[in-house]
Amino acid sequence: MKARNRKFVSLGLMAGLSFYLVLGSATPAAAMHISEGFLPVQWAVFWWIAALPFFVFGLRSIASITKEHPELKLLLALAGAFAFVLSALKIPSVTGSCSHPTGTGLGAILFGPSVMAVLGALVLLFQAILLAHGGLTTLGANMFSMAIVGPFAAYFIYQLLLRTGKQRVAIFCAAAIANVLTYVMTAIQLALAFPAASGGFMASFLKFAGIFAITQVPLAISEGLLTVLIWNWLHSYGQQELETLKLLKQES
Repeated sequence: MKARNRKFVSLGLMAGLSFYLVLGSATPAAAMHISEGFLPVQWAVFWWIAALPFFVFGLRSIASITKEHPELKLLLALAGAFAFVLSALKIPSVTGSCSHPTGTGLGAILFGPSVMAVLGALVLLFQAILLAHGGLTTLGANMFSMAIVGPFAAYFIYQLLLRTGKQRVAIFCAAAIANVLTYVMTAIQLALAFPAASGGFMASFLKFAGIFAITQVPLAISEGLLTVLIWNWLHSYGQQELETLKLLKQES
């Protein structure tokens, strides 16, 4: 009973901290992710089309998980809330975008990248509507970089490094590299839409990626460390959920 009480107290503290961080950082935003209306129409449509299949597949995965193991709904909500809070903490960067943690590595490690495609999309949608961060026209592009490329990178890096037996190192690297690759993808998206007059796509990509790197590399390291801390917390207070997840992965 005491362990259960400590678990709920910890969840309450995390929820309170989340609300504080989001509301306390709700200053007017010039941009978040790729901002509304910044991409040309053809590129906005292209990224929507590219992202939608991952979203549909992710919906099927979530439906299967919640049907077979409804007790994991709270953990799913935690993964989504973690991504929402971290990605709402912005630092101005390239015109039409900005730097921020992504928070998608944790959900990808726990549930797989397809689930995080849906959770990340919902995070981006709520931020666009409620916080004016990002936008609806650019939602497809932001989904592809943060909710698809980042989680898939996190999942495969985690699975690769897990073979070394150093789980926390694998978690740190997965979260940090997923963060960086999200912004590599964003730089690619911006370079495709706005190639340099001299040097074309590559010159534009190097410019965008170079500017992002100044803020994104330290943010990625910080996110990796924070993800490890959250994993340690789950090991202390969420053993039952982690065991259910382990069983779910063995079944699949």
